[in-house]
Amino acid sequence: MARTPSTMPPLGGHAEKISLPDPSGKVWTLEQLRGPSGLLVMFICNHCPFVKHVAAELARLGRDLPQRGIGVVAINSNDVDNYPDDRPELMAVESKARGYTFPYLFDESQEVARAYQAACTPDFFLYDANLQLFYRGQLDASRPSNDVPVAGHDLRQAVDAMLGGKKAAEPQIPSIGCNIKWRVPH
Repeated sequence: MARTPSTMPPLGGHAEKISLPDPSGKVWTLEQLRGPSGLLVMFICNHCPFVKHVAAELARLGRDLPQRGIGVVAINSNDVDNYPDDRPELMAVESKARGYTFPYLFDESQEVARAYQAACTPDFFLYDANLQLFYRGQLDASRPSNDVPVAGHDLRQAVDAMLGGKKAAEPQIPSIGCNIKWRVPH
């Protein structure tokens, strides 16, 4: 399994436009997805062992963060022709099986992943109420290959700091996961 780190774009950048469908065909926009206190954008997919490893915590975040005013969205940008397990109809199955309560959107053109500089699955981007990038990096130190429990510590700590009006903790550690499966290398 390839271990690809997130690109860690500079903090403070503005959230990029989102206009993507969920598996049912409903199109979601950035304005619909954001909460009054911010937005968590997660790049995930169905087949990645790194995502499978943290899926239960992703579902918990999807339940917890909206109660704190933060919108949550997951985006699958993988090439489904070469990775058919990530097809939209299977995204719907995955979402239901995992208990995801957030929109799980399909980025067929891969333009949204490129705009966000997403590199891996999972890749996390936390934006504040003004949609400025507050945190990007790992969920926590757990990986499929270690015995660290999945608790979302790094991301949850960033949420607490953001909502508490504090600065984000430094250093922010890149997420590690499978590379996004690009249709055309970039």
